[in-house]
Amino acid sequence: MAAEVKKDGKNKEIIREEQVEKAKQPKIEKGIEKVFISEADQYLFSQGTHYDIYKKLGAHVSEEDGKKGIYFGVWAPNAAEVHVVGGFNQWQIGVNPMQKLGPVGIWGLFVPEVEPGEMYKFLIVTPDGRHLYKADPFANYAEYRPGTASVITDLSGFEWKDEKWMAQRSQADIRRQPVAIYECHIGSFMKHPNGTEGFYNYREFADRIVEYLKEMKYTHVELMGILEHPYDGSWGYQVTGYYAPTSRYGTPKDFMYLVNALHKAGVGVILDWVPAHFAPDAHGLAEFDGQCIFEHPDPRIGEHPDWGTKVFNYAKLEVRNFLIANVLFWLREFHVDGIRVDAVASMLYLDYGRQEGQWVPNKFGGKENLDAIEFFKHLNSVVRGTYPDFITVAEESTAWPNVSGEIGGDSLGFTFKWNMGWMHDFCEYMKLDPIYRKGNHYALTFAMTYNESEKYILPLSHDEVVHLKCSMVNKMPGYPVDKYANLRVAYTYMFGHSGKKLLFMGQDFGQEREWSEERELDWFLLAEQSNSGLQAYMKGLLDLYRKYPALYELDEKSWEGFEWMNADDAENSVYTFVRKSSKGTNNLLFVLNMTPVKREQYQVPVPKKKKYKLLLNSDEERFGGWGNEIETEIMAVKEPCHGKDYSISFDLPPYGAAVFVF
Repeated sequence: MAAEVKKDGKNKEIIREEQVEKAKQPKIEKGIEKVFISEADQYLFSQGTHYDIYKKLGAHVSEEDGKKGIYFGVWAPNAAEVHVVGGFNQWQIGVNPMQKLGPVGIWGLFVPEVEPGEMYKFLIVTPDGRHLYKADPFANYAEYRPGTASVITDLSGFEWKDEKWMAQRSQADIRRQPVAIYECHIGSFMKHPNGTEGFYNYREFADRIVEYLKEMKYTHVELMGILEHPYDGSWGYQVTGYYAPTSRYGTPKDFMYLVNALHKAGVGVILDWVPAHFAPDAHGLAEFDGQCIFEHPDPRIGEHPDWGTKVFNYAKLEVRNFLIANVLFWLREFHVDGIRVDAVASMLYLDYGRQEGQWVPNKFGGKENLDAIEFFKHLNSVVRGTYPDFITVAEESTAWPNVSGEIGGDSLGFTFKWNMGWMHDFCEYMKLDPIYRKGNHYALTFAMTYNESEKYILPLSHDEVVHLKCSMVNKMPGYPVDKYANLRVAYTYMFGHSGKKLLFMGQDFGQEREWSEERELDWFLLAEQSNSGLQAYMKGLLDLYRKYPALYELDEKSWEGFEWMNADDAENSVYTFVRKSSKGTNNLLFVLNMTPVKREQYQVPVPKKKKYKLLLNSDEERFGGWGNEIETEIMAVKEPCHGKDYSISFDLPPYGAAVFVF
């Protein structure tokens, strides 16, 4: 009897034999798929729109013909040859040559039996015969410095437990939420007594930072120096590995653990992100295939003379793709909640940091970098357009208009902009001897005149406490007791003012030395009453900030959420204002005395005939103050003052800040 024949022409016996042979082949772990780079992948990358390109370029666990291994992909359009070298082939050229896949310049190769954990580089042979050993631009893990190799890793398999946080994030309008950011550098937050070079790893750090942020009631942490970088002293602002969390503190999954722990504790994670420039180190992106493919080839555009770094070529679509996909990578693979974009002004202006003759005007003869403008609009339209709950923050130090705003039109499309003008005026005013403050009274009122022009974050960042600028407490005038009193009233002004908040680590307890990445914060200072008192006061401010919507929900709508009661008392250097909620209830009155003079029965104009209940008095002894008391409840009386029909009066302590609810 003839064997039964199926429609495809194969009989049952042949099919059975094929099944037996297949069963003999090595089993591939569930979830492993073949990685390959198609013509469509190459086309989309060349158009700057392949937002998953990090899943194709780099080193990825894959399988071919039943064999498990690693698929390598790299963009090197000017290379004559590209080889993968690593521990698996004794770093020998010629063992694993890559294949150029098409005119875009992407090279690919599957190497069987290679496993995660192996170190590797791309050996690029230039047309003129040079051999360049380059780290993988898309590597997810790097050799611990000073080593410069990439490390194969597998990002799959981490068990995320932050569903509640992610769901809440997707439903919230961040601009109407409290945002109090703790800017933090992991390596110097706290040193491990027994760790490598004193570093806590990501998991150990998670335990310490979560405890601190929950106690202090910050809403977000902004992490410096997470993207891989070769030099500690750059603080992470000269990057070599955009797709790799630095190996200083552990593995990529260790970093996932940190983000997961923060989310479970209700704390958002913002990364410092540096698309303005990158490290010129030989193993990095600079002249990657022997020519400038990531940076602009003209040094007047492609190099920062002040920083000694390379500048991305924003006109090149593949470069834009590399950067935009990088943000999506951190968002999708590591659940990061936002980015703070460093040095935006240096990208927007072609003449930034350059003298006459050292820069090239745009096609209209201007100094605006048209390609960078288009890049930012593209970035925010893709990222915020797809993930509207993701935060993008611009550190932009000029008066460039429409940095933050809705996607499309003239706006660059950022969620927020750092208010550098506010920061400058604030710091310059607070450094003044009190006798001179009355002549500079406008410094603390000016920012409200332009508050509606952007969606602002008020930053007191690491940049303000390094390079001989002094710590925040040592910017203040007077004896130590005066310095701490000044700082308490200064922070009260900051938290009362419209705008989200950012404070660099250590400044909330009065770090007295300037920050250095080489040592931990001076936690021993908390044994002193001045420092523990300031920290307790900051807990109180942060608690108020999160508790009362009047302090955050109408930030960008200046005169709906903020009203001066008296902005003109320069003679006494006293500021009084009200923060208002959308419902008109639980409004807050701030009264701030910027001098060491006690103002007895100081008359404060108020908007309504109501009872004003004291929430916070910065001069309490528990905060390190002199102990001057303020009545806990004060009823407004019909005594006109500064254009208002009603007022209250009380003894305003020296350098005193008083916050009332009504």
